[in-house]
Amino acid sequence: MTRSYLFAPGHNRKLVNKVFTAGADAVILDLEDAVPTQHKADARRIVAAATATTPAWVRVNAVRSTDCESDLDAVGATAAGIRIPKVEDPTDVEWVTQRCPDVPLICAIETARGVLAAADIARTPGCTYLAMGGVDLRRDLRVADGAAPLQHARSHIVLAARAAGLPPPIDSVFAQLDDDAALTAEAEHSRDLGFFGKSAIHPAQLPAIHRVFTPSPDQLDWARRVLLAFEEAGHAALRMPDGEFIDAPVAARATDLLRGATSG
Repeated sequence: MTRSYLFAPGHNRKLVNKVFTAGADAVILDLEDAVPTQHKADARRIVAAATATTPAWVRVNAVRSTDCESDLDAVGATAAGIRIPKVEDPTDVEWVTQRCPDVPLICAIETARGVLAAADIARTPGCTYLAMGGVDLRRDLRVADGAAPLQHARSHIVLAARAAGLPPPIDSVFAQLDDDAALTAEAEHSRDLGFFGKSAIHPAQLPAIHRVFTPSPDQLDWARRVLLAFEEAGHAALRMPDGEFIDAPVAARATDLLRGATSG
């Protein structure tokens, strides 16, 4: 499973060339917020050339805008997937799928309207992942920094993704570049709520993100012991020597843990 999604501004040819060797599990080339208006056309040309040879997601401009139309015309056939910003309604997803059928979509939830519509968005054909855009959502809600103000929104997005049968949602970027402890704490909090993977704005953030979303040796050992004991018990519930109760849901969680550790 993808632990990290590293953004790079699409108009910066040097950064676009470097981002693919920075160590991220996935790359998102940005045509939206990171690109000044006067550089949008150059960014499309650079990103189209890059995605023609190397897999990358592309974040496009606002749905229904002329910029987004131009973005999809330029990269819709070459991008590994499209990240749609500020999705607020299933029709936003449909607008993109009509122009780029069969292209995977990350639907970013970045406003109050998006949070409340997340379940409908997740069920819309074409939606591959939900993602949280915490910076914009925090601004839209006018809430303070820290985990608590966005906890309800995060949990709601997790429930929406799970109910629709989607993979776990992707967590937001962390805007402070020199605070690994706070980055780690936010990533752990999101992971514990049900997210998997986190967006990044600098390669220096990748090691902390990867540590959080990589199962530890102790976790993997626990999963193997659980599955072995459950198999030996004939898939019947049992009590482990350490007192832990094992039944089918616990075994399923162990299976998911091992599967996530080996999938890419």
